[in-house]
Parts: sequence; C-alpha cells; structure tokens
Amino acid sequence: MTTSSEPTRRTLYAEAQQREIPGRASMSKAELAAALARHTSETATPEPPAPEIASRYATFKRLAEAVASGEFVLRPRALSGHERRRHLRQTLREDHQTRIAEGCEEAGDKFDKLAGSMFSFFRGTALLFYRDMAGDDAWMPTVLALGDVHPENFGVMPNADNVPIFSVNDFDEAYYAPFTWDLKRGATGFMIAAETEGKLERKHQAKIVRHFVKGYINEMQRLSREGTERDEEMRHDNAPKLIRKLFEDADEARDEWLMDDYLDETRSGFRPTKKLVPISSRRDEFQRLTDQLVAENAIEVPHRALGADAATMGKKSAPGKKKAQSGKKAQRGQPGMRVKDVAIRLGQGTASLGLNRYYVLIEGPEGDGTDDLIIEYKQARRSALSGLAPPTAYEVDTLAERVSHAQAVHLVRGDVFYGHVEFEGQSYLSRERAPFRDDIDLDDLSKSEWREYARICGRVLATVHALSDELGKIDYDIEPAIVDAIGPPKLFAEDMVEFASEAADRVRRDHALFCEDHARGAFQHLDWVHR
Repeated sequence: MTTSSEPTRRTLYAEAQQREIPGRASMSKAELAAALARHTSETATPEPPAPEIASRYATFKRLAEAVASGEFVLRPRALSGHERRRHLRQTLREDHQTRIAEGCEEAGDKFDKLAGSMFSFFRGTALLFYRDMAGDDAWMPTVLALGDVHPENFGVMPNADNVPIFSVNDFDEAYYAPFTWDLKRGATGFMIAAETEGKLERKHQAKIVRHFVKGYINEMQRLSREGTERDEEMRHDNAPKLIRKLFEDADEARDEWLMDDYLDETRSGFRPTKKLVPISSRRDEFQRLTDQLVAENAIEVPHRALGADAATMGKKSAPGKKKAQSGKKAQRGQPGMRVKDVAIRLGQGTASLGLNRYYVLIEGPEGDGTDDLIIEYKQARRSALSGLAPPTAYEVDTLAERVSHAQAVHLVRGDVFYGHVEFEGQSYLSRERAPFRDDIDLDDLSKSEWREYARICGRVLATVHALSDELGKIDYDIEPAIVDAIGPPKLFAEDMVEFASEAADRVRRDHALFCEDHARGAFQHLDWVHR
C-alpha cells in the first residue's frame, strides 16, 4: 500500500519520461526510483572548488634547498622598495591566513601591537626573519634550536619539582637547525630591544650583542671540556645576582596569586575579566581532554595536582603506582586531576596572539581553592623555521608534539605538565601556569645590567643547545663540533654583531612599511589564487 507522501509508479514514470531515461516502460517502481536517483547524481552541478589561499611555502622550501646545496641565488633580504613591501605583505598574510580568514578579532589586535613598536614587530614576524635566512649556514652543526631567541624569551618557570628555575621559556618555534640560527635571531633581538626598550645608542647595542655571543662561546667551551649540561640548572641558590633579584620579584604565594588574578569570591571557578572568559558549561569536555593529556603523555600526576578526594585516596593507595588516573575514574576511587572550571584566555602573547588558548582550573589537595593549579592549553602551529632551515635528518615537523619534544630536551627536569594533545581538530600544547612564572623588565636595566643579562642568556642558550645530543636526536658529540665551527671567537663575535646590525636596520625599514600597509587595511585581506 502506498502512503500519501510516497510517489506512485505513475508519478515516477512521468518524471523518468521527462528526463528521457531509457527502458522506463519495463521498470518496476523501485527500479524507476533508483534510475531517477542515478540520473540526478550524474547530472548534478558539482560544487565549486573552495578558494585557494596563495602560499609560497613550497617555493621557499626549494629556495632553502638550493642555498643549502651551495647555489648562488637571490634571497628576499636583497629586495628593496616596492618589491620588499610586497614580500613583507604576502609573508604576513600567509603567516596569519587562518586568523584573517576567520575574521579573528585578536588578529587585528596583533597587527595593532606589531605596529606599536619595532621590538614587538620583530617578535611577531619570525617567518619574515627566517625567510631572509632560507638555507643559510648549512655546513654548521645542527642543534635543536629554540627558534625565537630574544631577551623576553628567557625567564622564571617551574621545574619538575615545582621549584623556580631560570631558562629559555618559549618553545613554539623550536626546530632542528644550525646553531647559528638561534645566535643570529638572539643577537638581532638583543640589538633591537636595547634600542627600543633600553633607549641605548648603537655602540652600546653592539657591546650587548658581544656579551650575548661571548656568554654562549665561553659556556660552550666549558661544556665541551666538562660535559655537565644535564646537571646544569639555574636556581635561586646558584644564580647570578641579577637573576636572583628576578626570582625574588617573581615570588608570590599561590593562594594570593589565584585570588588576585584568577578566582571568583567563592574560589570555585574563574572570575570573568576582559582577558578571561569562563566557559564553565564545557567543564566535562575539558575533564576528558585532561584525562587524554595525562594518558597520552604518560604524565605522572604529582600529589599537588590531586583533588581533595583523590589526594586522600592516593595516600591510601599502594606505593610505586606509576600512572595516575583522572576524571570519572577518580570518582570511582582512583586518584587523578579534577577539573573545576575552564576559561578562554584572550590577549596573551605576541606571535601567538589570536590562536586559541584555554585555562583549566585543577583542584588542589586542600580542596578549598588555596592550592589549585592552572593548566594552559595553547593551539600550536607550524614552526617559522619549517621548510627554511637547511634539510636535516633530525627533523621533527609536527605541531604541538614538536614543541613538547623541545621542552623535554631543553629543560631536563622541566614542567611535568608540558605535553601535546589533539582537540577540536587542532594540535594543542599544555603547560602549567605558576605564581613565579616571570621574565625580566627590560626597561629597568642599566647599561651594565643589559650586558650582564645578555651574557647570562648566552650561557643559558649554550646549555640547552648542548642537550641536543643528550635528549634530542643529534647522534654525535655536539659541543666540540660547535666550538670547532665557531673558530676564532673574536671573529665569530664580530660577524654576529655585523649580522645583527644589518638585520636590525632591515627590521626598522620593514616596520615602517608594515605600519603604512596596516593603516591602509592590508591585513584584513588574503592573497587568493584566482583562476
């Protein structure tokens, strides 16, 4: 029996006749329906292809390979005038294509921030910097480079025992590359920061760069002799006076830090602010994500990250248990991390401004909000060095996994919550926010303190590079190779000063071009491939 909503054979036959389907007279009702469906599928207008965003990634990868193989080719750093402006515009559009395409409000905020100062522009345009270096120094020893060395990417952070240490603190651009790439980026960063933040003249900027490079050379020479890089850790008890002062300035009680900056009056969740938007309805979702993070990264959850109930149960559990459980399992009697609240974090960072960032509040053992933890989930992206560093067998070209690999290498006993996880179809890295996470106030440094700070940062950079063959993928003794590649130290240092001076001048010209283009709305639009 046919229902009123179902077409009859006569109706189907009439439609088949209209479409001139052969053999329709001998077809049953079901066969007519199937023939009509096939005809519709075959004659349907195909969906137009999605528009393609212009990308020069493959072009620059070929350029880097050509330079690394010894070919003499034009590099974009040789461009000037309108051609340099176009290159800058295309590179920044490409680097921010997702944020621009989605109309992300923070993308506009980032471009405003870059326009605000030359140092901010330098910090937020690593891809532009490295495209000028494509394929350089291919004969130099490869290390796990930090990728974005500058004076504000060193600071105080927690180690595995939740003790504050001073080291490199941003691994977003980390990549296997010649050791000179970090030194060149760092030398340029110190020269620009000394000018814009320190208001120092060029001769003093050059001295600061020399101290940075000499700090690196001297430490690398020492490590080449002593091989103690795995035991090196700058804490309050062994830090230079300038860094001890930073430890003291960064010191704050956890309960005060939580109440001053994050928690509501009940201590049960996040307090809404302009930069922190609670999304408490997604708590269960982030509980599952945190469970996933712990499991996939084999994190041994410390006692201080266990909620009140789980902490009590954990004390009663058998000693030597390796892997803590969390979420719903914790509610069934096994210890784990309990998510109390979730918030979106806005307006943080320079290069990463506009990328997704979440703060997750984890209940501490006291259960009263005085010892809670905050775990940050930050969207990862491709390193600015990807496709530009000379080809190497040591590549790790994933997203958040690449970042967490670098943290594990550079900080031997670093933050236990550093990890990577897939979420919402994106790659995220994780880390703990801590009361003592801080970096130095550059505008407060005297001339002598600038020189001392640069030397200390050079030493720290040498130490993390020396770990590339300890915990990284480098399969030979890296320290003597670097010392040998440096050659005469004075010549090497002056080469770095000359490079930094030329690069800083280029950044100054680029910043002026960028500010003009930004004022004209250049970064509200992408370069589309038109056919």
